[in-house]
Amino acid sequence: MNKKTYVFGALCLGVSLIGFAQQAVDSTKVEQLEEVVVTDSRFKLKRENSGKTVIKISQQEIERNQGRTVAELINAQSGIEINGSRSSLGQNIGTYVRGGRNRQVLVMIDGVQTSDPTQLNGEYDLRLLNLSMIESIEIIKGAASTLYGSGAATAVINITTKKASSNKVSGVFASSIGTNQSQKDQNYNLADFNNSVALGGTLNKFTYRTAFSQQFADGMSAVITDTNEKDAFSKYGVDVNLGYKFNHAFSFNVFGNITDIKSDIDGYDANFSLTDTDDRFTNKQSRVGLSSEFKYTNGSIHLNAAYSEYEREFISGSTTLFESKNYVLDAYNKYVFNKTFYAIIGINTIENKGVFSEEKRFNIIDPYANFVYVSDFGLNVNAGARMNNHSEYGSHFTYNLNPSYVMKYDNGSYSKLFGSYSTSYIAPTLSQLFGFYGPNPDLKPEENKTIEGGVEYKVSDKLRVSGLYFNREEKNFVIYDFTLGYLNAADLVRTQGVEVEVNTNPVKGLNITANYTFVENKDDAPVRIPKHKGNLLLGYDFSQKTFASLAYQHTGKRLDNGNVTLDSFNLFNLYVSHTAMHNKIKFFAGIDNLLNEDYLEIAQYTTRGRNARVGFQLTL
Repeated sequence: MNKKTYVFGALCLGVSLIGFAQQAVDSTKVEQLEEVVVTDSRFKLKRENSGKTVIKISQQEIERNQGRTVAELINAQSGIEINGSRSSLGQNIGTYVRGGRNRQVLVMIDGVQTSDPTQLNGEYDLRLLNLSMIESIEIIKGAASTLYGSGAATAVINITTKKASSNKVSGVFASSIGTNQSQKDQNYNLADFNNSVALGGTLNKFTYRTAFSQQFADGMSAVITDTNEKDAFSKYGVDVNLGYKFNHAFSFNVFGNITDIKSDIDGYDANFSLTDTDDRFTNKQSRVGLSSEFKYTNGSIHLNAAYSEYEREFISGSTTLFESKNYVLDAYNKYVFNKTFYAIIGINTIENKGVFSEEKRFNIIDPYANFVYVSDFGLNVNAGARMNNHSEYGSHFTYNLNPSYVMKYDNGSYSKLFGSYSTSYIAPTLSQLFGFYGPNPDLKPEENKTIEGGVEYKVSDKLRVSGLYFNREEKNFVIYDFTLGYLNAADLVRTQGVEVEVNTNPVKGLNITANYTFVENKDDAPVRIPKHKGNLLLGYDFSQKTFASLAYQHTGKRLDNGNVTLDSFNLFNLYVSHTAMHNKIKFFAGIDNLLNEDYLEIAQYTTRGRNARVGFQLTL
């Protein structure tokens, strides 16, 4: 038995020991709190009064996915395919929701839109986020430009970062080690190292939190190859958040963060064949911003703003550098007329700058309004409108209407019918308007109309089932022609699909969540988007100290570039955790791709085989 076998045996033994460790179950009754969602209206609403099936990833769920990436966690949600999340860590990420593209998904961090202006699709790179720094994630699917502006066409991913502890001083330290290997290279060398530390607290009216995270991994080649070449990946991040509560009405927060990614990547040789190369990629993000809230008798005034700088560099035979800056300000007034009627009036401004042959920029100024009606007889309505004003193409109007009807029962159960008719837009990016590759300054914004309808049924805290149908029609879809460059397509792009979600607790301690998504493009087969995808998660609390889960994911056949069809695949992931020392320390372990499935996520690129990890989190 060699050293590599000992390493894998030790990792598996750790999983087994933690999984079978059990403590006496505390007989104290835990109160089941009603789920509250925010993203679909910006007001805190009970889930039953929301006209959408909002996905909420809680802090508990995040804690139970330690060692994974943000992209891996989001990829397990219904209607979402994050291409590249199962490959080498340096692989580009593609976020596809309901058959849409990167540019149709808007990422928000602490209430501020985020995007890299020089990315071809203006998207935000999810690799810049560290899961240990996140408190919760809400995902609303469908057209949502009324509240959130450009890019909110198929989904808004709303990320809330961790804030200061209520203690005067608090610290959280976490570390994990694991393997990083493909299906064919099962040597079980330790090659993935994650560490993070966060310090914070509350001193009277002042709050503070600072955090550092670091990751290094090697062990895999980016492309499928017979050589022993390994592509290393490293990332570090620093986050600072300072707040002051002047009185019960006025509070103010400032934040700043820096994330730096370096990765070895593979490219094309002189014969334009994809092969092992010594290419490298760097991506650095710097952000500073503020958020403030002023409460008055019937409402509150909010101001969220951020300034971001991005620097991406591709180093190969020649070096390509992308530099951009982004200013975002969102100011709005939330007003509560009474217990049934709420309103938001706001203005959102964005300025994007990017360096190509020279610095180019555009700005957006959008006033918007949204109204929520929650009746005492079951009818709920969420409706609003936005006027988009763009410095390049002029003005564009969007709106939404989202009614729902709830039938409540004596035992705490309810049935909900909901539907929506919403429009969205996607502004052309700086790269599409002025960039290096086929720019077109006359591009129009993509226009998006989405119709959806569904039903949700909940039985107390034992069962929740929801299903919906969606139909999306896209106009002025931006395409790339190798001769003419970027163009607005003359034809409509039409997509439809079905989503089903189930969450149940059939017996004490056991939680089962499952989802299935069917997506169909009526006009053409989309690239790297499966028509069928499903997820199943079995989680069991052996006690208040010990938890274990088994996750299953099915991804159907997909079309890749070059008219290549990628086979469907099935993955199983195992995770266990155990807390000790009065919940001060938690040990966790996991095995991903348990059966070592051999599959392709992107043609010619390596995917992760069976990999194991162990780690701990210490809270002081």
